Amino acid sequence: MTNNSDYHIPVMLEECLNALDIRRDGIYVDVTFGGGGHSSEIFKKLNQHGRLIVFDQDPDARKNAWEAPNFSFIAANFAYIANHLRLMGVDKVDGVLADLGVSSHQFDEQERGFSIRGEASLDMRMNQSGELTAADVINDYDENALLYMFRNYGEIPNARRLVNAIVSARLNGKIKTTQKLLDVVTPCAPKFKEHKYFAQVFQAVRIEVNNEMVVLEDFLKATESVLKPRGRLVVMSYHSLEDRMVKNYMKRGSIDGKLKKDFFGNVLKPFNEVTRKPIVASEGEIEMNSRARSAKLRIAERNGE
Repeated sequence: MTNNSDYHIPVMLEECLNALDIRRDGIYVDVTFGGGGHSSEIFKKLNQHGRLIVFDQDPDARKNAWEAPNFSFIAANFAYIANHLRLMGVDKVDGVLADLGVSSHQFDEQERGFSIRGEASLDMRMNQSGELTAADVINDYDENALLYMFRNYGEIPNARRLVNAIVSARLNGKIKTTQKLLDVVTPCAPKFKEHKYFAQVFQAVRIEVNNEMVVLEDFLKATESVLKPRGRLVVMSYHSLEDRMVKNYMKRGSIDGKLKKDFFGNVLKPFNEVTRKPIVASEGEIEMNSRARSAKLRIAERNGE
């Protein structure tokens, strides 16, 4: 069993464990295994009758898995959680954890193209077997598609100016590297806020490459069918788009925040919020791990008897 802190430092570890309300003989799923930080601590709390199932589509994450009769590693996107659990003969589980942040490992592996530091190919694929890369998005998307992406996924105020800069630059040759993209967008960045602006640009492209909003929606909807009554859904998000979706689903049972009702007008609400406001990292944790600064942890419990 591993906790590879070189791969990724688990954010709000104790808060996540407490949120899952772990039963020693329960079945739990960590859909974002990464370095195994959260998973290894969940596993320690289980007895031989308990079970831990983890998901990660990044091939590098498999290296952090361990062998045990009651541990399973699934090399797949967590949007397909229900299908894979069904194939394993698992009907319902007691808790599901999702840490939606990009791992430290993925940021630090410069050739993956996630980081604004250093020179790398424009890649940004979580799953290295995926076909769409960041270079494809930047060089092949038309103006309207780029505008939608930067406005909605990056929440960039001057998205039109940014798109014009990219479209103009690629007329002189393809934008193939992270540094070249930074060179193109730098004139659009607000003075003294360049770093935040670059992060928003890269975030938007990464979300598009990995179809993250659709994946998150599919995952949230799937948890309704895989969690036992009173089972816990624990999700940690790192930007407002994700957090809004998670909040809406936990509060009202829909991504757009609209209440669902049956034919007779009864409200259909699959979850109850355990905490109305998100849990955030302590100042001490943020000092040790700056990536915890933007994390928001939300907890919900499956309705039913």
